[in-house]
Amino acid sequence: MRDFRIASAVAAFALIAANAEPTLAEDSSEDLAKKLANPIASLISVPFQFNWDQGYGPSDGNKGYVNIQPVIPFHLNEDWNLISRTILPVAYQHDIAGPSGDQFGLGDTTQSFFLSPDKPGPGGLIWGLGPALLLPTATDEELGSGKWGAGPTGVVLKQDGPWTVGALANHIWSFAGQGDRADVSSTFLQPFLSYTTHDAWTFTLNTESTYDWEASEWSVPINFEISKLVRIDKQASFGVGGRYWAASPDSGPDGFGVRAFATLLFP
Repeated sequence: MRDFRIASAVAAFALIAANAEPTLAEDSSEDLAKKLANPIASLISVPFQFNWDQGYGPSDGNKGYVNIQPVIPFHLNEDWNLISRTILPVAYQHDIAGPSGDQFGLGDTTQSFFLSPDKPGPGGLIWGLGPALLLPTATDEELGSGKWGAGPTGVVLKQDGPWTVGALANHIWSFAGQGDRADVSSTFLQPFLSYTTHDAWTFTLNTESTYDWEASEWSVPINFEISKLVRIDKQASFGVGGRYWAASPDSGPDGFGVRAFATLLFP
């Protein structure tokens, strides 16, 4: 059953990708790369983001996971868009809680919706607000929280020439789920800065910081990424990156981690 659920989720996203028709020829590669730097751009994208980290727990465990992150905008009217952003992790981990063995499967899903103006506001400001949901989709208790959660989310950014600067944030409280699992009260902060060249290279610096209010602990990875948009049949962006854990819980991770990603673009 666990393997069937994983295969079904991956197949669903692959089916979306396979049947989408590209209609983005009117946009330059540089324009498309800049849209990718905007988390709430009016552009369907399906990123596949691989991450690997080490230094978990007393056994120096490690974890590798692929975040499947489809972004789907809905045009409500001439003034407003609704953007759906999903993060579904597929993870493998080894001894992350002492000699806890291996786990493989789905993690918990984070589903966000942003209501955003169709056009930038005064000064070119782009923003979106809405709810964020935590869905207990993990196929192993070591891969998820066992809780349902909800809270607010928002993003604000500005694009000026080749530069994109902004921040995305949410806070999630648990409200239901397994009674023997810890409650969730977690703040996520992602300030970001990126520079896109005329030939569609993008250089990005950000953090994906989380504060756990239940454990009073910060997790602060500092990420640097390089990506390139290419046009081969359907448009896609490929990139690599690394990160340094400036702060993390006693249970890890720590040191350095790596990231690689591919993003498919659709109308």
